[in-house]
Amino acid sequence: MTNKDRYKALCETEGDNIPLFLQYWWMETVCHGKQWDVALVAQHDGQIESAMPYLIGRKFGLRYVLQPQLTQYNGPWFKDGADIEVNSTQIAKQIQSLHLALFNQNFAPSTPLSLCWKRFHPSERVTYRIDDISQPQEVFNRFAKSSRQRKIRQAEKELHPCDITPHEFAIMHQQYWQSRGEQDLLTTDFMERVITCSLERKQGILLAVSDTAEKIHAARFVAFDSRCAYALLSALNPEGHHNGASPLLFWHIIQQLSGRCKSFDFEGSMVPSIAQSYQLYGATPTTYYQMFKSPIPFVRQLLHIE
Repeated sequence: MTNKDRYKALCETEGDNIPLFLQYWWMETVCHGKQWDVALVAQHDGQIESAMPYLIGRKFGLRYVLQPQLTQYNGPWFKDGADIEVNSTQIAKQIQSLHLALFNQNFAPSTPLSLCWKRFHPSERVTYRIDDISQPQEVFNRFAKSSRQRKIRQAEKELHPCDITPHEFAIMHQQYWQSRGEQDLLTTDFMERVITCSLERKQGILLAVSDTAEKIHAARFVAFDSRCAYALLSALNPEGHHNGASPLLFWHIIQQLSGRCKSFDFEGSMVPSIAQSYQLYGATPTTYYQMFKSPIPFVRQLLHIE
């Protein structure tokens, strides 16, 4: 039995105790057509008490670990009661045994940084979250009155929620970026696969809003587990959209998720203007760490890794 087989069984046993982005099914979906593996630490009786999945690639004969697309973080998972320092050291040793030219992975906000990981050159990154969405009206009350509440109320008079297929969403997403003169970093096949799999597992919401003429103005995909929802993808109509369409979508989705998960993550950006936009929803900064290590100073330029 391979480590991945053991990890699949672990995820089936632990269920929601393992966060969304670390789940076997998520890694299989976002790493489709690529190679991924997992570092495991087990007790003497074979019971796994810590794990860390990772995407591994090879270019010019050099091996590297990177963060998969649409995956905010991976990092280690620890079973309740596990010795974090000991298990972190064991996982780090397994990663080092891969003899990587580059290791670049994000760790979840709650991950304790033991001494072994500090040797991987951690750098702070920030996402923006609403910590508790259990009371939607209280969440709405914390939205900025003029730029969010007012836009949503106006949009509610002119737009309504509607369905959109994963394929239609992927095409709209691609067309939007093309309208801006930029190339979409995600393929339509990749977006369709991730959205479809999440919906089938009832861990995703795909929603659009349209006007009375049934013109879709905006659409959004959110993946979630019981801990947190993640606003992973959005698409605006490239031919023009209501300026309240995006806030209205956030509001509808937060209401739908209020009894299904605790927090809402806007997949916050390090770009100041985008960060400021998310703060208008009452979201607060949440720190997580990007872990980097390479024995070759120029390796990222050499590999041209995106």
